[in-house]
Amino acid sequence: MERPETVYSSDPEGQPRLLLVDAGAVPEVFVRVVEAKRYLQSGEAETAAEAARMAGISRSAFYKYKEAVFPYDEERAGHILTVHLLLRDRPGILSAVLTAFAEAGANILTVNQNIPAGGTAPVSVSARTDRMSLPVEAFIKQLRTVDGVRRIERISGEGVG
Repeated sequence: MERPETVYSSDPEGQPRLLLVDAGAVPEVFVRVVEAKRYLQSGEAETAAEAARMAGISRSAFYKYKEAVFPYDEERAGHILTVHLLLRDRPGILSAVLTAFAEAGANILTVNQNIPAGGTAPVSVSARTDRMSLPVEAFIKQLRTVDGVRRIERISGEGVG
């Protein structure tokens, strides 16, 4: 089986870099994938095949890009925190990190854990922060204290820049 192409570049440490690109500068298929995802989310389409057909793309194109293309919501962008963590490869560490998010009142949107190598596992977590009980910066400091967190890098969210 051929490995799918990576649709984002990586930094020297192999971490994905996210790009914010004007919809007019990307291939039309990316815009159509976002449209298909909206059909699914709104309930206008019941299946991915139906959503893809409504958006005017093939089902395979939808599946190829659905995990790599997302709409930018200016209103909510400041309330979504994305962090990349390097965790020790031990049972319960990811659970402790996710518990810290829940206890702070963050609503987890996505979790992506790669296969552990060299005793550590890279993990990305995105969460809504508009109902958090403490400021994002204080929460990041709290995450650093979770046993097994080797490194944490904030990718997006309040105060990045």
